Amino acid sequence: MTAREVVDQLKALGKPSIKKVLLNHGAREPFFGVSVEDLKKIQNRIKINHSLAMELFETGISDAMYLAGLIVDDARMTNEDLDCWVKAAYWPMLSESTVPWVASEGRHGWEILLEWIESDVESIAAAGWSTLGAVHKIKPDDELDQATIGELLDRVAGTIHDQPDRVRLQMNGFVIDAGSFVAASTDRALEAADRIGLVKVGMGETACKVPGARESIEKVQAAGRLGKKRKTAKC
Repeated sequence: MTAREVVDQLKALGKPSIKKVLLNHGAREPFFGVSVEDLKKIQNRIKINHSLAMELFETGISDAMYLAGLIVDDARMTNEDLDCWVKAAYWPMLSESTVPWVASEGRHGWEILLEWIESDVESIAAAGWSTLGAVHKIKPDDELDQATIGELLDRVAGTIHDQPDRVRLQMNGFVIDAGSFVAASTDRALEAADRIGLVKVGMGETACKVPGARESIEKVQAAGRLGKKRKTAKC
């Protein structure tokens, strides 16, 4: 299957209702409005196809770029590839989901997220913090730098309210993920959550709310799932 054939399929699957929802969440043209459910069906047919994924991402069509993140071979992504992807990710569904998922499951996730979180570009910095959260969800604790996690939790607690909206949102998500998926970090994440307090983020024309970090971690704790990893960061 060629990239052109996939794009034609995506165009046929686009729905005005999905497009309206995505526009409210910050989507920008070009995109067709294909549901994630339909994208997953195509993913199941294609499986992993690295070269096709790279071509699809280069189309600049949001639906195709999201699909690319589902079928790419994460292990083959270089630092240069990831940098190209994060710079091309032009709205949060791509910059805070697709790219971080791919980065976190590849070989360079940790090193590149530490670069991204220092960026002055809001979307890139947000991608870095989202990648950090994703790494916590899937990587064994013995592969994580606990000292650095602690330092970053302190950094978030002291600076989160000075950050742009999307960075603030993903910093808050990192605190939740560190406290929920890394048992050794739970107490420190809860301390950070208390220092942070209420996080306000402009969510556009949506009903989305910023989750409270302490409440979110305690919910996982009450369910007996602290430290339980996921098989994949991708949804």
